[in-house]
Amino acid sequence: GFKTCVLTNNWVDDSAGRLFTATLMNLLRRHFDLVIESCRLGAQKPDPEIYTYALDALQAKPQEV
Repeated sequence: GFKTCVLTNNWVDDSAGRLFTATLMNLLRRHFDLVIESCRLGAQKPDPEIYTYALDALQAKPQEV
């Protein structure tokens, strides 16, 4: 058992290509246990808050990832 996570620095896409972005994110969700998007969390890499959130969500310790 490994858990997998995608941690993105992204933004709310209101462009004409937003359907492509939404489709891509939905495809990613099917292949990973967790997808964390900075725009939804309100923090982005390298802010330690986003890593703390990911660790909590994965129920993991830093030395385990």
